[in-house]
Formats: sequence, structure tokens, C-alpha cells
Amino acid sequence: MRKYLAAVCLVLAACAPNKRATETRGWSDSYTFRVIPDVIPPRALEPIHFRVVVQDKKTGQPIETGEGRMFANSKDGASTNDGFTKEKEVGTYSAKLFFPVTGDWAIALQFRKEKDPHIPLERIDWIQAVIDPAPPGK
Repeated sequence: MRKYLAAVCLVLAACAPNKRATETRGWSDSYTFRVIPDVIPPRALEPIHFRVVVQDKKTGQPIETGEGRMFANSKDGASTNDGFTKEKEVGTYSAKLFFPVTGDWAIALQFRKEKDPHIPLERIDWIQAVIDPAPPGK
């Protein structure tokens, strides 16, 4: 029975979602970013909340007093954007995007560590697939 239980535990552990597969990582000159959407992959016609964890690239320390935004464009000309909201966790910000169509979206975020217009915004970009909306009732 113990061998059976151990085998079941190993199978369940192997099937567990990989945390890294649920986030996008990026680096600018000064910062490291982890971008975590609440739905993987994002679905069209649903508001998608993104958590963005920002750290100093050299020290690894969280950036507590930053500002930024996320924005995205589809090849069909649709667009969406939102400014960052500071979250409870130090170095964590959030944004909400609404994708009106499916397909590949060019997404970018801009960030600076202080709310000072003299400090340049740094940017990362990536391509994100957006899939069909969930069927009703799911």
C-alpha cells in the first residue's frame, strides 16, 4: 500500500502546474520583472488582472515606490492599456487589460522606480496568445 501511495504522490507532483510556466519574465537595464496573469492563457472578452513584481536588477531588492503601465495591441488594430496600481506586497503592482479579440497580442510594460518625470521609463515587450472566451457556465 505504501508503494502505491508513493507512486500516486509522484504522479500528482509531476502533473502539478509549473509555476514558471504561469509567468512572463523580462529584464530592462535596471529592473527584473515577473508578470503573472490571473488566467493562463488570457481569454478574450474577459478582464485579465496582471500582477507585476519588480526588483532592482543588480541588488534583487523590490522596487517599492515605482510607477508604470501595461499596454497591448493586436494585429487587427485593437488595443488595451492600464496604469499600475500598487499592491500590498512590496515591489508588486497590478494592471487590468481587456482583450476584445483573440490572436497574438504585442504586450509591453513601462516602469520607473520613482514618480519623477526626469527618470526615464524602461520598457519590456513580449507576444501573448489570447484565446477564445470561456463557454457560458465555466
